[in-house]
Amino acid sequence: MSKNEEIKSKKGRSLSVPRQYTASKPNFPVLFRFSSSDSAAYTATYDFETLTVTAPDNHILHVELNRPENYNAMNKIFWREMLDCFRKIRDDRYCRAVIISGAGNLFSAGLDYSDMQDITSQVAGKGDVARKAKFLFSLIAKYQESFNAVENCQKPVIAAIHGKCSGGGVDLICACDIRYCSEDAFFEIEEVDVGMAADMGTLQRLPKIVGNDSLVREYAFSCAKIDPQEAKTIGLVGRVFPTKESMMTSALGLAKIIASKSPVAIQGTKVALNFSRDKSVPDGLQFMTYWNMTMLQSEDVLKAAEATINKSDKPPKYSKL
Repeated sequence: MSKNEEIKSKKGRSLSVPRQYTASKPNFPVLFRFSSSDSAAYTATYDFETLTVTAPDNHILHVELNRPENYNAMNKIFWREMLDCFRKIRDDRYCRAVIISGAGNLFSAGLDYSDMQDITSQVAGKGDVARKAKFLFSLIAKYQESFNAVENCQKPVIAAIHGKCSGGGVDLICACDIRYCSEDAFFEIEEVDVGMAADMGTLQRLPKIVGNDSLVREYAFSCAKIDPQEAKTIGLVGRVFPTKESMMTSALGLAKIIASKSPVAIQGTKVALNFSRDKSVPDGLQFMTYWNMTMLQSEDVLKAAEATINKSDKPPKYSKL
């Protein structure tokens, strides 16, 4: 399948894209793998057991949770690979946008509880409470870094969610910049039902995403399902699509638009939004003063200005960052 072919659904229908996110012919080669020429452009090697990383278009990486037979549950290998993957993406000068999705029938069922038996036995062998606590502290902090790496990656990350997204799945999407879902998706903060409080980011990030403390507490205390329309209403997701296929095509369309723009400007915008979210307006403005006193000297500013002045139909070609 070439990059210029229009992708068809299983029933042979063309996949549609919202007009504002159409970039030439919409396509999303889900089964595409790096060719020798494509892989040469990227500055890192992406070879994992629990993740499949593909390149659907120039400057775009698609990270797929790839344990469909286990409901894309997050085991100890996943936590290590997710951290490694997004550290590589962070440093990959060719990559400008990322899409995260789940293989199979759902996004993720969250934590792989089969790992808990191994963790429990390790804790039991640590002696007294101080040593057990230190072991668990280190383990939890290490797992938290996996999703912190998604948030701290300066490239915009689009989460494309279908089917079930619960527990750790919600933690993961809360660390992403943009969230799309299909009509069959649903969300659960389910940790209370397994006897624990969520500790991978949902309780810290979700209140800032939806802006409604009462609702967040309701969902977290009750483990109630959040359907797609409710998720859109409260701001957990930005858009809802009829099918996974249309969602993925639209996610790629948006990623193409992002990737066509100045990486200096895009990455600076993400850094500023993340910084200002937790700071006062004056602090955020001062941060941007320091940031832009360097970044406004970039060649990207001149290229963008020339394209605007000349009313060019083609976006400028920006250097790797």
